[in-house]
Amino acid sequence: MDDTGLKIGEVTERTGLSIPTLRHYDSVGLVTPSGRSPGGFRLYAEEDVRRILLVRRMKPLGFTLEQMRDFLDAADVLRDGRADDAGARETLAEIRAEARTRYEKLLKRLAYAEEFLELVDGLEA
Repeated sequence: MDDTGLKIGEVTERTGLSIPTLRHYDSVGLVTPSGRSPGGFRLYAEEDVRRILLVRRMKPLGFTLEQMRDFLDAADVLRDGRADDAGARETLAEIRAEARTRYEKLLKRLAYAEEFLELVDGLEA
């Protein structure tokens, strides 16, 4: 990659994540920038940003870094059309099922919060 990628500050603006978070993702091998500038600064390609956004969406659902890494690896296998896609499809199915379960739990908690707010508001009526 040449030095035309996005610098870390630009990526933080687009993703809403902090610089330390992006550096951590790089250090643990979750999302590694595609390049470096001549001065050694991280440079992110659009594909890197897409991966970061996937991670950002998984984080509030409580997925571990390992689960995120497994998901990204599986997505890469399927996107590239590699022959070893059976394991990738299984990983995606597991992540999808887990995401659905976590989503439904969040919906229930949200409904409880709305109900609670209605009760609190009703105390002042």
